[in-house]
Amino acid sequence: MKTVAQTLVDWLKTEGVEVIFGIPGVHTIELYRALPGAEIRHVTPRHEASAGFMADGYARVSGHFGVALVITGPGVTNALTPMAQARADSVPVLVISGVNRRETLGKGLGHLHELPDQRAVTRVVGPALHLEDPHALPGMLAHAGRALTTGRRGPVHVEIPLDLMNVPSPPAVALAKPGAPQPDPAKAKARLRLSRKPLILAGGGCRDAGPELKALAEAMGAPVVLTTNARGLMHDHPLAVPASPSLDPVRDLIRDSDQLLVVGSELGSTDYDMFVNGQLPALSGMIRIDIDGAQLARHFSALTLQADAKEILPKLHPLAPAPDGPARAAAARQAAFASLTPDYQDEVRLLSALRDAVPNAIFVGDSTQIAYAGNLFYSHDRPNGWFNAATGYGALGYGIGAAVGAALADPTARVVCLTGDGGLMFHPGELRTAHDEDLDVTFVVFNNEGYGEIAMAMKDAGADVIGCTPSAPDMRALAEAMGLPYARATDSDLPLIVASGKGPRLVEVKRKPVSEF
Repeated sequence: MKTVAQTLVDWLKTEGVEVIFGIPGVHTIELYRALPGAEIRHVTPRHEASAGFMADGYARVSGHFGVALVITGPGVTNALTPMAQARADSVPVLVISGVNRRETLGKGLGHLHELPDQRAVTRVVGPALHLEDPHALPGMLAHAGRALTTGRRGPVHVEIPLDLMNVPSPPAVALAKPGAPQPDPAKAKARLRLSRKPLILAGGGCRDAGPELKALAEAMGAPVVLTTNARGLMHDHPLAVPASPSLDPVRDLIRDSDQLLVVGSELGSTDYDMFVNGQLPALSGMIRIDIDGAQLARHFSALTLQADAKEILPKLHPLAPAPDGPARAAAARQAAFASLTPDYQDEVRLLSALRDAVPNAIFVGDSTQIAYAGNLFYSHDRPNGWFNAATGYGALGYGIGAAVGAALADPTARVVCLTGDGGLMFHPGELRTAHDEDLDVTFVVFNNEGYGEIAMAMKDAGADVIGCTPSAPDMRALAEAMGLPYARATDSDLPLIVASGKGPRLVEVKRKPVSEF
């Protein structure tokens, strides 16, 4: 009979796991002992938070859940921030950790890496599963598998006590996963038939339903507003509106529609009210589709359907498309772009030039100005190819690790990481991880020598700008220390520089220093 550690690793293999991100420690030696022969690639980041961000980027691009393997105590707490980011964006990330021996738990005896209740730390963001009996391992892994692969997916924490790692365990059993609910679409279809000005609001729940979304939009003649996590769908389609519902022209489009269909969107404020002005039109007449029943209960709707977007959208086609859909979409696109500030318009033009220079690339962003601009208005050319931490939980420092994970998920793709000097310095060590793994990632660092967006917010609020000018390193020297080629670019030559070489490498774009704001 195999040990608990061996059974867990075997289960990962049967679930299709090909890459694990982790930093070994004395509490995970048995798990590492089980890895050789499993044909699972191990990648070593320089910080456990980066392990979580790498697992997140890997999951978004691969379509499978990502795995972070961390030590007890500080490894778990370091992984908590990426778990929260994954929860906000419904990204399946499995964090596996050790925990101290069962007889010591909760007694405050000062053991290494001890927490009073480790699971209590991670339970706030998702299922936190503790193994108390080796015979319960198959059921626990089945629970984890269901949470990671069905419904509204998200982070899961599995902890194994030290005294059980090397104990014999029954094999994990491949259990049938429940299918998505199959609601009757007749009432929704009837409402859509009557609509003359329909509109679709598409969120991250549509990421894997691009063809189905496009087909329904065409059948309805409906413009499709793509929130941040839906970007990359329907690129350059005449019905696509790749613009934030926080922009007034998009709100006008919503207000003018006679039937809203909201698919896979939590209607979160960072997509729908990022300026916090409370002017979003009423959505109570919407038809709402979501895989998560609890999410459907959070907003009043005329009709709800709990279903997987990919399965339900083909069942909603009306008899004939409404007129003027492309014209309505085109007017909204033009007005939305015109509503941006001149600086943001320039950022969107730069993003579009980058996209055209490296077609079908994956753009991974941090919380930085060019990502904010793109989230407001930008059309990407690849599904699951535009994502960042500038909405939802908003974890600064996300971009570097997530870009590494994305590159490992699709080695054939170009990956462009868009970060600022502030975000870069959260996890600069992962530049070396990209070097070690020889990944084709171009790290584009927009260097304004501080936290520019926060400085502007302080200034706009009439507050003194404090704490926003941490010194930036010499980026050329940093790249050299990490073993990466370095280039300096301007906005005008950045697309050519990114297109003309491969990673891993660092490209610096100097911007007006925060101290001069």
